[in-house]
Amino acid sequence: MAASETTSDDSLYPIAVLIDELRNEDVQLRLNSIKKLSTIALALGVERTRSELIPFLTDTIYDEDEVLLALAEQLGTFTPLVGGPEYVHCLLPPLESLATVEETVVRDKAVDSLRKICEEHSAEDLETHFVPLVKRLAVGDWFTSRTSACGLFSVCYPRLSVATKAELRSHFRSLCQDDTPMVRRAAAGKLGEYAKVVEVEYLKTDLIPMFITLAQDEQDSVRLLAVEACVSMAGLLQQEDTEMLVMPTLRQAAEDKSWRVRYMVADRFIELQTAVGPEITKTDLVNAFQSLLKDVEAEVRAAAAGKVKDFCQNLEPSVQESVIMSNILPCVKELVTDGNQHVKSALAGVIMGLSPILGKDNTVNHLLPLFLSQLKDECPEVRLNIISNLDCVNEVIGIQQLSQSLLPAIVELAEDTKWRVRLAIIEYMPLLAGQLGVDFFNQSLSKLCMTWLVDHVYAIREAATNNLRKLVEKFGADWASQNVLPKINAMSRDGNYLHRMTCLACINVVGEVCGREVTTKTLLPTVLAMASDNVPNVRFNVAKTLQIIGPHIEKESLHSQVKGVLERLNDDPDTDVKYFASEALTAMTPLFAAA
Repeated sequence: MAASETTSDDSLYPIAVLIDELRNEDVQLRLNSIKKLSTIALALGVERTRSELIPFLTDTIYDEDEVLLALAEQLGTFTPLVGGPEYVHCLLPPLESLATVEETVVRDKAVDSLRKICEEHSAEDLETHFVPLVKRLAVGDWFTSRTSACGLFSVCYPRLSVATKAELRSHFRSLCQDDTPMVRRAAAGKLGEYAKVVEVEYLKTDLIPMFITLAQDEQDSVRLLAVEACVSMAGLLQQEDTEMLVMPTLRQAAEDKSWRVRYMVADRFIELQTAVGPEITKTDLVNAFQSLLKDVEAEVRAAAAGKVKDFCQNLEPSVQESVIMSNILPCVKELVTDGNQHVKSALAGVIMGLSPILGKDNTVNHLLPLFLSQLKDECPEVRLNIISNLDCVNEVIGIQQLSQSLLPAIVELAEDTKWRVRLAIIEYMPLLAGQLGVDFFNQSLSKLCMTWLVDHVYAIREAATNNLRKLVEKFGADWASQNVLPKINAMSRDGNYLHRMTCLACINVVGEVCGREVTTKTLLPTVLAMASDNVPNVRFNVAKTLQIIGPHIEKESLHSQVKGVLERLNDDPDTDVKYFASEALTAMTPLFAAA
C-alpha cells in the first residue's frame, strides 16, 4: 500500500515542480520551465499531458511576454506528446488564448503554431474543433483576436465542406470591412495567400470585391498590403479577368497619394509584371513604370530605378528595344543626374545590364555617355556600382571601345587634384584589373598604379601599396617579377627618402605574396642595400621590413645575410635604428635557430 502511494507521489512530481516554477517570481525560472515542457510532458505520458498539463497551461496564461512566446512556440511541436493527430485538438484552447494577447510577437507565434497543427487535424476534426476556433477569433471583442483569425483561413479552407467554406468567406469579408485598421491590415496581408486556396469563381465574386475595398481603404498601411495581394490575384486569373478586375485598382495604386503605396508598387513591380503577362505590361505597366521612375519621392524613384534592368529584360522581345528607347531611356537619363544619391546608386547598380539588351550601337550612342557621367559622380557608391559592372559592357562593345570611352575618365579621376578622389579610384583598381584582364591592365593602368606610389599625400602612397598586394594576388608572382618588382627596386635609389620608405612599405606587402624564391632573390638584396642609407628613418624601416619578410626568406639567406645586417644596425649610432634592430633580432631568434 505504501509502495503504491510512493509511485503515485512520484508521478505527480513533474507537474508539481512545473507549477512551482511557473509561479516563481523569477521570470528566467518560469521561462526555463516552459522550455522544458516537452520533457515534463514525456514524464507525464500522453494521457496526463492531455488531462492535466494542457488544462493547467490554458488556465495560467497570464505572464511575461517572453514566457508566453516560448509557450506558443513549444505548443506547435506538441502533437506527438498528446497522443498524435487524433488528439491534436486538445492543443487548441491554450493557443486560442495566446492568439488573443496584446503582444504582437506572441500572437504571431501562436498563429504559426495553430497553422502548423491545423495540417495535423483530420477533415472531421477541422470542422468540429478548428473551424469553431477560427470563427470565435473572427468575431472576438478585442481586435487582437480578429487580427489573429486572418492568418488561419487559408490553412483550413481547402479541406472543408462547401457550407463551411461559404461561412468562412463571409467571416473573412467581415474582417476586411472591420472598424479597426489593424484588423483590416491583417486581412489585407493574408488576402493573397487566401486567394490561392479559394475556388476561381469565388475569387471573382467574393475576394476581388474585398481586394478593391481594401485597396481604397483610408489607411495607407492597408492599401500598401493590398498591392501584395494584387500580385497573387493577377497570377490566378485569366488575362481578360485581370484586365477587367485587377488592373483598374493597380493603376490607382501606382498613382496613390501616399508614397508608401507607390513604393510598394515599385518594389513589387517585377512580380506584377510576371503575373499580368506581356500584353498588359505593354499596354499598362510601361506607363505606370515611367510614372514611378519620375515620382516626386526619392524612395519610390530608387525602388523603381533598381528594377530597370529586370523590367526591360522581361519585356516581349518584339517590342523590347522600342519600349526601352522611347519610354524607359528618357527617364533613365534624368535619373543619372538625380539629386538623391540613393536613386543614382540604385540605377548605377543595374544600368550596365541594359547593354546586352540594347546591343553595341545603342550602348555606344546612348548608354556610354550615361556611364561616363556616373563614373564622375561625387557619390562613391555610384562610381563603385559602375566599375563593378564594367564586364557587362565589355562583352557587348569590346575592350577597345571601352578603353577609348571610359578609360580616359578613369585616368582623369586617378590624376584628380583632390586626393580623396584619387584615393577612391585606387580602391577600385583591383576590381578594374579583374574586369579588364592582365593585358589591358599592363597597357593602360599599370603606370598609374606605380605613379601613386610617389604621390605627395601619404594616404595615397599607403593605399597604393595595399593596392599592389591585391594586384599581385590577382595576377601572380610572375606578373609581379616582370611588371612591379623592377619599379620597386628602382625606387630604392630615389633621391627622395619618402619614396625610399614607400619602396620598403611595398616590399612589406608584396614579399608576403610573391613566394619564397622571388622574395629572397629579388627583394632581399634591395632591402639589404638600403641598410646603409644615410637617413636613419630608412635604416630603422629596413629593420622592420626584415622582421616582416623574414618568414618568407629562404633559410640559408637568413643566417648568411639577414642576421649580419641586423647586428650591424643594432650597433647603429641612432637610438631608433638600434631599438628596431634589437626588436627584429629578438622576434627573429626562432627563425635563426631553425635555419
